[in-house]
Amino acid sequence: MSARKKAQSNKKPKLAVFKFASCDGCQLSLLDCEDELLDVAGAVDIAYFPEATRAVMKGPWDLTLVEGSITTPHDAERIHQIRRQSKMLVTIGACATAGGIQALRNFGNVNAYVSAVYAHPEYIETLRTSTPIADHVKVDFELNGCPINKYQLLEVINATVNGRRPNINPNSVCAECKLRGTSCIMVSQGIPCMGPVTHAGCNAICPFYNRGCFGCYGPKEATNTAAVATRFRELGLNNEDVMRQFRMFTAAAREFEDESVAAEKFEAESLI
Repeated sequence: MSARKKAQSNKKPKLAVFKFASCDGCQLSLLDCEDELLDVAGAVDIAYFPEATRAVMKGPWDLTLVEGSITTPHDAERIHQIRRQSKMLVTIGACATAGGIQALRNFGNVNAYVSAVYAHPEYIETLRTSTPIADHVKVDFELNGCPINKYQLLEVINATVNGRRPNINPNSVCAECKLRGTSCIMVSQGIPCMGPVTHAGCNAICPFYNRGCFGCYGPKEATNTAAVATRFRELGLNNEDVMRQFRMFTAAAREFEDESVAAEKFEAESLI
């Protein structure tokens, strides 16, 4: 093998981390990998990660992690620039995959919010909606959560280094309840819970403490939101309550958004 080819084969993948509208919590999950952080630093070159280093390496990047939703015209332009420089683009967290808590603006008048919050709204340039990254560019893989599971993040990085597809459990939160021996709170206590339609990854922490799942990890694959909404009504929730169940951390996730709009429509019809 020539010296040039040998150098290329030993070259570490370049990792870049970018933030849009979000709280920083998901990208900081990488720094929370205390025991594994040195291994990560040894396996990849951190090319761009302002939360961790001032060093900047130009693209293209082998793996780009993107946190946050698209909320401004500048965001919409910038994500296309990042996509062009990224061999693999992975969105991390509820904001990037489902619009985040700020996607609640999608159901109201954003101009009214801006006027209420800012002393000089004329200086604010914003979009009417908060949308996931996948609404704007091609996304190679999505990592759900608010915040994400750091071990799932490590799996994504490991998969990239070894040239394979990430292996992330596709089950629902209900499966995690069973694994940790938690009785179904919706069946045993009548507590409304989004677990049956929510992607696993949080280790069912809310049901463990007798709190209904809030849907932080977004809709699981092949989910049946209508059945869960019906069960919520059987437990005594009105249509406005059902709507709010589906409009939390992942309000712009298509399955949750559609169900919340349906509940809102039912509520409006009941008032006629």
